[in-house]
Amino acid sequence: MKARLPKGMGGGPQNMQAMIRQAQKMQQDMTAKQEELAQREFTAAAGGGAVSITMTGNRQVTALTIQPEVVDPEDIEMLQDLVISAVNECLHTIEDTTNKELDAITNGMNIPGIG
Repeated sequence: MKARLPKGMGGGPQNMQAMIRQAQKMQQDMTAKQEELAQREFTAAAGGGAVSITMTGNRQVTALTIQPEVVDPEDIEMLQDLVISAVNECLHTIEDTTNKELDAITNGMNIPGIG
């Protein structure tokens, strides 16, 4: 008795070439998306907008705004905490956006070394 593959499975060389073309297109789409994300700007704030930071998708700081009313020479630690919080929030936003947009291209497949 001969084993049969489910419909759509197998297909020989034509199917393999189609899979390779699909993988190459996915790789091109992901590279384009990664380049787009690297150029995009992300902004996050802390302390109700007292400190805000803008970063590019490749995690370069392009702007840092500190409202004058939070600059207290007697409480530098609070200002430091606000800056750290804003930076971390922006980094989380970049990471979440990158993962979401790359997952849309790969349909959620886990591809090592990508993302």
